[in-house]
Amino acid sequence: MSGFINALPGAIGQGLIWGIMAIGVYITFRVLDFADLTVDGTLATGGATLVMTMMAGCNVYVALLLAFLAGCLAGLVTGVLNTVLGIPPILAGILTQLALYSINLRILGKANQPLSAYNYHLIASMTKLSSALIVVAIFVVAIIGILYWFFGTEIGHAIRATGTNMNMARANGININVSKIIALVLSNGLVALSGALLSQYQGYADINMGRGAIVIGLAAVIIGEVIFGKIFKNFALKLLSVAIGGIIYYIVMQFVISLGLNTDDLKLLTAAVVAIFLGIPYLRARYAETHVKAVKEVK
Repeated sequence: MSGFINALPGAIGQGLIWGIMAIGVYITFRVLDFADLTVDGTLATGGATLVMTMMAGCNVYVALLLAFLAGCLAGLVTGVLNTVLGIPPILAGILTQLALYSINLRILGKANQPLSAYNYHLIASMTKLSSALIVVAIFVVAIIGILYWFFGTEIGHAIRATGTNMNMARANGININVSKIIALVLSNGLVALSGALLSQYQGYADINMGRGAIVIGLAAVIIGEVIFGKIFKNFALKLLSVAIGGIIYYIVMQFVISLGLNTDDLKLLTAAVVAIFLGIPYLRARYAETHVKAVKEVK
């Protein structure tokens, strides 16, 4: 148990970083109602871009901006494939994700590239955990604030309307293709930003660092909704619940690992956690329906 407690700050830090990625997933999955699988590639794109630009002499903040823009470009490609070429959302995301594997390999030059906190000025390194937690928490709060403002604008409302009812949005003069593209650009930009912070945190970028990211992102979204769905009604609080969901996910993972789980089984555990939390709302609704029926029959 002491090992779990000692590892808790690290799990919280990693959960916060993945929480940013989960917020990006929330934009497409919940707000836009678009199943975007690009994120598995975009996360690695952000990490690779940051590492290589910093190795080339860029300031860490410039590198973060470039990583964000690289993710935005990936989201733009997925959006164009879907809106211009008419490719279904899942296939458009898979195609971009597949292309990004080669692109990320080109950026890195090899499968794995280290980034030492002792040689470069990093703002979120595991070697300085306390300051990393503060910096990442600031990023989370700032992102939630910016998104809360953005989705209150005319463009933001257009995106939300597109996700709620595409036909009605089109009938009201909203260009749904533009709305889709903007949401995908923003979502993948945030995912890449998360990847850039993650590469700093763990001290390297890897070609496979985004594998399974969509599942972790969905886990954070679902955990946040199940636990805080009835409490957090405000849009900003919903985004906060997603970030907290990322923290809870990694705390649960760390706890299970401390019990002696083989790390090779983590993907299996992740799938099980997501399945459980996805099933909870359905089972809860079925229970409520059955309970109402039983009460009516008694009466």
